[in-house]
Amino acid sequence: MRSFRSSNFAWQALLAALFSFPGAATVAAAPLQLPPIVEPASVERHVGKVIFVELVTPDLGAAEKFYGGLFGWTFRDTQAGTIKYAEALLDGHTVAGMVHREVRAGEQRQPAWVTFIAVRDVDAAKTAALKNGAKVLFEPHTIPQRGREAIFADPQGATFAVLASSSGDPPDELADPGEWIWSSLITSDPDTDAAFYQAMFDYEVFDLPADPGFRHLMLATDNYARASLNSLPASRPNMHPHWLNYVRVDDAVKTSAKAVALGGRVLVEPRVDRHGGKVALVADPMGAPFGLLEWTDAQSKEVTK
Repeated sequence: MRSFRSSNFAWQALLAALFSFPGAATVAAAPLQLPPIVEPASVERHVGKVIFVELVTPDLGAAEKFYGGLFGWTFRDTQAGTIKYAEALLDGHTVAGMVHREVRAGEQRQPAWVTFIAVRDVDAAKTAALKNGAKVLFEPHTIPQRGREAIFADPQGATFAVLASSSGDPPDELADPGEWIWSSLITSDPDTDAAFYQAMFDYEVFDLPADPGFRHLMLATDNYARASLNSLPASRPNMHPHWLNYVRVDDAVKTSAKAVALGGRVLVEPRVDRHGGKVALVADPMGAPFGLLEWTDAQSKEVTK
């Protein structure tokens, strides 16, 4: 997989676009009415669960064409002034958000998918993040219908967001093909980062088998696997720590080929993962990376202690 920048740009661009207030430490209410995370609203809360992902892209139309063709997503477009936002849907329910952000002449910045992790109290999460070595990129702020959120860089520099959804959290159900199923942090220091995220979200941490010289850790809450932490590849010493999100697919080989046919690129060719299915990494035509993961209905993300 080729090196790509951390997603700090993605968050700066996202908030600059949504709040028209670039670089600000405190952001105002969003001019767009963004959709709630859960419809109808739920009382479920799953601290530590990745509950949403959002794409910052310089070409919203091209992104819709690519992801619509790849996963069958449809889109509900919204615009307020110069801000363009698209809600991505699969079978009528929201699976992602996309925001348009122009790349100015001379900028060397890559589009990215950004990751929202569920919390109950965003302001308490900020306190915990600072106490454990993180940096605040954007202060806690409230978005109508969406909830309260903030953006941090973890101790190794990987960007992530926390979100207290005003409509509750999605249930712990197996994702359908075309939905996000897994998230992984690729980091220079898995053990230090595991301790950080454990302090943030009260994760249970499981040490899983890995190749010599590598670490593979799993994070869980509510007896349910939430994410993994993996060592940066030794062959890519300049790669920045980053979060990477995966979409469930029926066939990673065919979906990778389809991504190329739609103008994307394969970053890591499909290979068999530890669960017996195939996994691949691809990038959309604008360069935003994401994963493809096969997962059978018989497999469970429940944790057996």
